[in-house]
Amino acid sequence: MTDLSTQLIHHAYVPPAGFAAPQPGVFKASTVIFATVAAMRSTEWKDKSGYTYGLHGTPTSFMLEERLCTLEGGLQCLLVPSGLAAIANVALALLRSGDEVLLPDNAYGPNKTLAEGELKAWGISHRFYDPMDASDLSAKISPQTRLVWLEAAGSVTLEFPDLLELARICRSRGVTSALDNTWGAGLAFQPFDLEPGAGTGLSVDVSVHALTKYPSGGGDVLMGSIITRDAKLHMRLKLCHMRLGLGVAANDVEAVLRSLPSLELRYQAHDRAARTLAQWCTQREEFAQVLHPALPPSPGHAHWQALCGAASGGAAGLLSVIFHERYSQIQVDAFCDALKYFKLGYSWGGPMSLVVPYELASMRMAWPSHLARGTLVRFSVGLEAVADLQADLTQALGAMT
Repeated sequence: MTDLSTQLIHHAYVPPAGFAAPQPGVFKASTVIFATVAAMRSTEWKDKSGYTYGLHGTPTSFMLEERLCTLEGGLQCLLVPSGLAAIANVALALLRSGDEVLLPDNAYGPNKTLAEGELKAWGISHRFYDPMDASDLSAKISPQTRLVWLEAAGSVTLEFPDLLELARICRSRGVTSALDNTWGAGLAFQPFDLEPGAGTGLSVDVSVHALTKYPSGGGDVLMGSIITRDAKLHMRLKLCHMRLGLGVAANDVEAVLRSLPSLELRYQAHDRAARTLAQWCTQREEFAQVLHPALPPSPGHAHWQALCGAASGGAAGLLSVIFHERYSQIQVDAFCDALKYFKLGYSWGGPMSLVVPYELASMRMAWPSHLARGTLVRFSVGLEAVADLQADLTQALGAMT
């Protein structure tokens, strides 16, 4: 072997084993090398006992999957390119033409539009239920219902449902339940043990998580996860995942692995700041309603308290306000434009505070009776000093006149 390019490609040096460091190594691969044809034919990827191709896992992706299982209390995990990809993977794996999926009326918007778009076109029907009325879910489950989505807290309006009762209904009716657990992040409550110490085994069947948010923590990674405790259900999801060719980049996995050790500390910091600002907002006459699960007047507060408790670390970093009807959309937009530290942008969970005004009427079947009339604005509270964020809100409110 004299050609330089051949020598470089087939170099014989192998570094010694035993290297250890705080951060795990990053393995990037599409092709995986086998020692023999027999090894190639016998290696199994479905149970993580070996490696066959980059899409089916590397040491780096396996490590993140196992750590996420520990975070949420699951046994199996799949990584996908985004939180929405996780939702779509669940739908495509579990639903067929003629089936029905039920979604809470306050579900994450793209989950609703997926049902209204692709799923409907493929002959899969959907209906929305009132997440604050467990009897409404019970009444709407039909023989065709194969999947029920749960969300705690609800998207944008942050109502907290009676998650235990909703999970009980799904379990008693034999319908698969899938929870969007991005808000809880595996820290506010355990989706696979909703009644710790009670011994009931009450849980959701599937937990999806937008790792884009708190696990990443930097606002620079798109990724999602699908976590289960049932091996048969996991395999249905995993085979669909394989057939769709879903994969994540090794450097993105590395970024989430690097952020996970600080997840709990960051989540608690977001939580404390959001609670402080939510309480401050209740004193402002501009707001007809402040929505934050830890506030007693907020819809579903008692359910939040029962599931998550009042201790710091159980309410995330989101809060929403509804301006009094006397303020026009133009005035509310001027308020958002005037903010300096709260930047206009979607998503949440990163170091920078964000703000988004929403047209709630276009997002719900009807205006919920538990919500005041007016224009809604959602804040994602970052890691800036709370005093600076409060001052920013004060000066922006002054710009509305």
